[in-house]
Amino acid sequence: MPITTRLTIARHGQARCNVDGRVGGPRTCTGLTDHGRHQVELLAGRLAAQQHTGPAFDVLYAGSRLRLQESGRILANALGLTLVTELGLDGPRHGQADGQLWRDIESAFGGAPHTHPDQPYAPGSDTWNRYLTRATNHLAALIERHQGQSILLAAHSETTHAACHLLLNIAPQGHVPRGLRHRPCWPDTPRAPRRPLRTRHLGPRRPQRHRTPHQSRLTTSVRRV
Repeated sequence: MPITTRLTIARHGQARCNVDGRVGGPRTCTGLTDHGRHQVELLAGRLAAQQHTGPAFDVLYAGSRLRLQESGRILANALGLTLVTELGLDGPRHGQADGQLWRDIESAFGGAPHTHPDQPYAPGSDTWNRYLTRATNHLAALIERHQGQSILLAAHSETTHAACHLLLNIAPQGHVPRGLRHRPCWPDTPRAPRRPLRTRHLGPRRPQRHRTPHQSRLTTSVRRV
């Protein structure tokens, strides 16, 4: 019988840099808003309740940026886990873009980072493909380290993209399934009818709207057998 490793990715709650539309790198991330902390608390409560009827998490990881650490600590307290900091989950390196407005960076670059995936979008920044390569390597190492266990990550949306590339065997410059993309969800708008699964390029970065658990899924679970 094959051993299955369970990987669940929980995106951090709403951060101040999200509200301000700024690049929240390691130097300028100022953590979660009150609303963001409430979002993670709701998610943590839901995950804790699910552990009574399903498999429990064995380990919890988060990157070092403040919004990930705050999200991870809330999850750790609710689930009775020790938070482990994993630098490989800390998102793209923004270089001189750190702290600047995304609209200014994208205007100068001619689009979001994935638009020109082999070019740095600011001096000292990652390229999109370089980030994906590094992140998928870290995810693969985590999965190998915890074979047969259940892993929870408090991470950026970019980590979900990297997981798609790793676990669905998509090349860095390839596509990800539309259903696994991170995208805004307006809670007052009815959902469109479900359409057949198709693929498309990762969409451009838009102003990010964070949701509470009853409005949308805040976790993405993927399996590797």
